[in-house]
Amino acid sequence: MKRIKEVFQDEKIMGFLFAMLIFGIASGFNLGAFNNYMAEVQNISPFGRGVVEFARELPGLLLLVILAILHRMSERRLIRLALLISMLGMAGLAVWTGGTKITAVVMVVLFSTGEHLIMPVRQSISVHSSKPGQSGLGMGIARSFGNVGMVAGFYMVSIIFYLSKTVFQIENPIGRYRIVFISAAVTCLLGILFTSRLKEKDEYIKRPKFLIKKKFSKYYILEIFAGARKQVFFTFAPYVLIVNYGAPTELIAILYGIYSMANIFMNPIMGKLVDRLGYKFVLILDYIILVLLCFLYGFAHRILPFQAAFVVVCVVFILDAMLFSAGIARTVYVQKLSDDQAETTATLSSGISINHLISVVIALIGGLIWEKLGIETLFSMAALFGMAGIVYSFRLEKEKELTGQEAE
Repeated sequence: MKRIKEVFQDEKIMGFLFAMLIFGIASGFNLGAFNNYMAEVQNISPFGRGVVEFARELPGLLLLVILAILHRMSERRLIRLALLISMLGMAGLAVWTGGTKITAVVMVVLFSTGEHLIMPVRQSISVHSSKPGQSGLGMGIARSFGNVGMVAGFYMVSIIFYLSKTVFQIENPIGRYRIVFISAAVTCLLGILFTSRLKEKDEYIKRPKFLIKKKFSKYYILEIFAGARKQVFFTFAPYVLIVNYGAPTELIAILYGIYSMANIFMNPIMGKLVDRLGYKFVLILDYIILVLLCFLYGFAHRILPFQAAFVVVCVVFILDAMLFSAGIARTVYVQKLSDDQAETTATLSSGISINHLISVVIALIGGLIWEKLGIETLFSMAALFGMAGIVYSFRLEKEKELTGQEAE
């Protein structure tokens, strides 16, 4: 608590951080079971998984439009709306767990809408509630609260599956997944009840409906690289473990839990690195490591025995997920260029939409590449995006070169 007060200037920041914790628990429930649910219950192929991800990422692509419609809603009310929409998605999956693929996808898209709605709000509140020179660390702390929640959600998925198999002997997998989805819906409901008691800040932050400016052009390009890199991880990395190595739901949830637990500490560390060494250094290092990880994803099974390759890919999966904390660098870059909080929030939402434009394309093409050309080709292409990210990151201005008043 003392450390948090040293980083944030907003005295009411704990309410926001606790809301991130609650949403993290719900996200842990969802993500911990999602990929196995699609493979085991809905029998989704790798290409089909790409199609599902295309639909799941549509709210991110449309985020600019969604926030434009809600431009008069305060950021704290947006958090409550995000929790409500996500709750409806999880409640729908709980009711129709064994339903058709279309029903499942619709409910997944609902939850995803809440997830994407909260992203730019979380980033904006984090950086603008921080004291001068502490924005990277502030965002890292906010992410860590979410990771604490995700750890709880992930390991509760493992516990639910273990107990349902050994103690309650629930043989039908639909019953086990239904318990997980009900738990996620109830968590979102608790979050709504908690955040409804939070008082609004006195000032009203008016956000522009749409915001695309020339001075943020390099940030938009970075989001294109980030979208391609993110999609390969979230869509196909878990499916490599499930389809190629037969990883069960419990193991996937445990792996998610491990990286979320690691990120509790990694996010503040990454935030400090951004504050001290600069966003440019962090982005270049992130892409260099990413290229190596993509190689191991695609070729571990070619150069190692099956069990050794399985262990390596599990470790790579955790390391890859930890690298997402480097996204703090892109947010700080935007903050340094922005004139005020409204511009930061609007720009971040624009960036997320651009990020998802490439994401939905990668989701569809990636699944097709996997089925037609193999995972080696898929992850080799992901490595090429990483190399392009290295080259482009070298073009970024250093912090001392930014004036925050570049020509629009």
